[in-house]
Amino acid sequence: MDILVAGGSGFIGRHLCERLVERGHDVTALSRDPDPGALPEGVETAMGDVTAYDSIEAHFEGRDAAVNLVALSPLFEPKGGDRRHDEVHRGGTENCVRAAEEHGVDRFVQLSALGADPEGDTHYIRAKGRAEQAVRDSELEWVIFRPSVVFGEGGEFVSFTKRLKGMFAPGLPLYPLPGGGRKTRFQPIWVGDIAGMIAEATVEEGHPGETYEVGGPEVLTLREITEMVYESEGKSVRIVGLPMGLAGVGLKTLGVVPGFPMGGDQYRSLKFDNTTDDNDVDAFGLGVEDLTRLGSYLGVEG
Repeated sequence: MDILVAGGSGFIGRHLCERLVERGHDVTALSRDPDPGALPEGVETAMGDVTAYDSIEAHFEGRDAAVNLVALSPLFEPKGGDRRHDEVHRGGTENCVRAAEEHGVDRFVQLSALGADPEGDTHYIRAKGRAEQAVRDSELEWVIFRPSVVFGEGGEFVSFTKRLKGMFAPGLPLYPLPGGGRKTRFQPIWVGDIAGMIAEATVEEGHPGETYEVGGPEVLTLREITEMVYESEGKSVRIVGLPMGLAGVGLKTLGVVPGFPMGGDQYRSLKFDNTTDDNDVDAFGLGVEDLTRLGSYLGVEG
């Protein structure tokens, strides 16, 4: 198959391109600033911005399948503020869908997020929900993935836990976490695991029309994850509780400061869990015991 991966030079994209090439497919990574040196051997590159239709339309010609991985991080406030989520997630997806339909692409795979909902609690979740609507309303043979947070080499989730300390307690031996780090639960999934699932859904039968909610083999609080990260570096950390209300006031206030990476949207995202109701990894012949645990990746499990 000839496959276009929008966002192919990004964190998940590089791993997906590698999986698809290993399966013997022709793969092109589409991005705003493609770097062939960062991609597996054999992957072609194309330049385009999903928010600018004319820059991407021609790259969909002759493709058997397209994957849209382009996304802004839910952990940090984007340049351009909350409206940028709508421009990239909804608008960018609509452009990819339109181009795929124009050129008769058979299959379209969309990377969404757990909790995606047009009426959701954050700008990120709402934009992801509207993007899903565009995919489902299309004439394409579609598959949607809703993962929990993804970790791995080149990812930002592990480093995010350390950046929180710099935001709330720079230079102090204490580590204040909103709600003591016990209020928010995650189900971290290794990038290699989810890349393999996306690759299968892109090229194999039995997946079109499905929305898969996927997560890793364990549910962890932000506190547990933070302790693992510091343990992996041979450090100890003393976590103290920061009342959620106080954290919210701080983030909303600091969010108006130019260059500050978090704002009200990110605070709201810490108020609800990022876990699956039913982990759909079994749709790919996997059990949770087959998935990589965060502690194993960090080297803190025997």
